[in-house]
Amino acid sequence: MDQTLARRGGWAEALWLPALAFGAVARSRRWLYDHRCLPVQAVPVPVISVGNLSVGGTGKTPLVGFLVEHLQARGVRIGVVARGYGREPGAELNEEGRMLAERFPGLPQAQDPDRVQAALRLVNEGVQGIVLDDGFQHRRLHRDRDIVLIDATRPYGLPPASEGEAPVRAPLPRGFLREGLGALRRADWIIVTRCADPEAPAIQTLLSTLRRAAPQARWALTDHAPDRLWQDPTQPEDPHAWRGREVDLVSGIGNPEAFTRSVEALGVRVHSHRALGDHHEYGAEDFAGLGARPIWTTAKDAPKWHALAETVDLGLDRPWVLEVSLRWHAGREELETDLDSLCFPDGKGFRDALHAGLHG
Repeated sequence: MDQTLARRGGWAEALWLPALAFGAVARSRRWLYDHRCLPVQAVPVPVISVGNLSVGGTGKTPLVGFLVEHLQARGVRIGVVARGYGREPGAELNEEGRMLAERFPGLPQAQDPDRVQAALRLVNEGVQGIVLDDGFQHRRLHRDRDIVLIDATRPYGLPPASEGEAPVRAPLPRGFLREGLGALRRADWIIVTRCADPEAPAIQTLLSTLRRAAPQARWALTDHAPDRLWQDPTQPEDPHAWRGREVDLVSGIGNPEAFTRSVEALGVRVHSHRALGDHHEYGAEDFAGLGARPIWTTAKDAPKWHALAETVDLGLDRPWVLEVSLRWHAGREELETDLDSLCFPDGKGFRDALHAGLHG
């Protein structure tokens, strides 16, 4: 679907009419919130929203992990609220939530389409701050910081149809934009992700465009660096040791091209990439014909593969899971200083006061 929408012409152009209607509704909704015609509810702890303008993967989960790690190191009992897209029926967490749970045992999380109620539940459990995952458009919950991620390889959601061609910049369903660049005026931070070379002309052009749209925002530049490869997470390997070898990729993520680039940057040859839809629920048929080469997948996909392997004999070796981490080009210290300026309530005193308020 990505490549079909990325091309100009054909049946996709018929989607401009509903896209224009979607854009008009999004602008009207933004105006209503901006002018306080729609209610916004605050909770008694700082809320840090991480979001984007487009659907698909921009690298939110690595940044959420960075925020949790920094705030936990500061002694803040932080919780994560998300809608829970792609969550299996009856499951408490989706794949991103399970990734965070494995990395941060005991991390309070609540996934609910009603993010206000989810946040209140975590507050009642005694969290001192909340990271709101994918929250830029969920304006009913007040936030103290709005962090917006822009993927340098897909700044407007869709990839370019061919190298050097400007990508289609359109609202859903013609494109992948939830909101236009005008929405960036409410961003406190803009973090450009998957920025391999900050000095590249394309990056400089993108930064100029974004700065004109959001002159009030502070900036950071990051890239995604592969740093761990494992079949057993207790026995990780250096992925760079696979240089020159050939693998097959399987993924169900929002930006599969970014996964391919990460693997190829290691000097590993990609024979094939079975790119499934974001939040795809794996079945045995997704692995048919594989096994001649090692299979690599993403940390987001690993829990779903393992769940499938528990119920179906795929006749395959375990896939190798490639983990990535954020590499900061600029803005990390400034962001950490800004996070440290937030007024998180004292743990014991806050819990005592909250308990008294709930039962008084």
